[in-house]
Amino acid sequence: MDTTATDDLAGRYLAELATQRQLSPHTIAAYRRDLAELAVLSGHADWPTLTHFDIRRFAAKLHAEGQGPGSIARKLSGWRGFFDWLSRQVALDANPVDGIRAPRRAKRLPKALAVDDAVQLMEGKPGAGPGYGAEPFDLCNRAMFELLYSSGLRVSELAGLDLHYMAARDGAPASLGWLEADASEVVVTGKGGKMRRVPVGAPARAALAAWLAVRPPARDASNALFLSERGTRVSPRVVQSRLKVHAQKTGAPVHVHPHVLRHSFASHLLQSSGDLRAVQELLGHASITSTQIYTALDFQHLAAVYDRTHPRAKVK
Repeated sequence: MDTTATDDLAGRYLAELATQRQLSPHTIAAYRRDLAELAVLSGHADWPTLTHFDIRRFAAKLHAEGQGPGSIARKLSGWRGFFDWLSRQVALDANPVDGIRAPRRAKRLPKALAVDDAVQLMEGKPGAGPGYGAEPFDLCNRAMFELLYSSGLRVSELAGLDLHYMAARDGAPASLGWLEADASEVVVTGKGGKMRRVPVGAPARAALAAWLAVRPPARDASNALFLSERGTRVSPRVVQSRLKVHAQKTGAPVHVHPHVLRHSFASHLLQSSGDLRAVQELLGHASITSTQIYTALDFQHLAAVYDRTHPRAKVK
């Protein structure tokens, strides 16, 4: 094993990066570490002798040692650049790093509130400061937040709700979503133009009734269920901003945005019912695959209960 030869080639490559490509010292240092690691993994074998299978084996070893997909991807990219350069210096059959990808990043689980935290948020009971007030603005907020959690709506679906169904007229399109108070349901149009009916729980119905009792006429004569302070249809961005402020006032343990309430709706419903198909229908997912991620959240809940309550869960 000729470590001098490998070190010399690596040094020439790094010098070229510094002088011709004028990369920063920090970047050069990172490339140097990556090539040094490759040399160790290969047992300081001659660079031209490394094969596609060697590189794949090295990437698998890094993954097994606990290095993250992002870190491995960066190293593979650096190694690929080095072998591109090396192919112009000596004869190579192929770049041994071509076609090798880092392991996939683990799919992040959606964030969901604990049940107690969701209840506190909905009831507006703060750790300090005021909760909901009796002004129309406050009643509108409470109705929106309750409906997001009660029915698992997307924020765009919530903002698009009308007071009741209206057919197309005078160039205005027909309603894409509306409240059916008598049936305790909302009708919404989700992704892909898929329409669905979703039940509305008792607290949300009460909050909606309180809001509708004081809802002023819309300034733009729209049929919107929820209004901004200017009297026009509320936008998703406004809903997001209002929920953030409300969550901070009530002492929520995490940053809360509308999709957190949708995730909480799905997770809590699945915890209680175990009916994945029903959750899929209520969320409006076209495929059960999109809904299955909530089974992981459900398992996390069960695991937490086990750790907290089972006498043999932890070593005392």
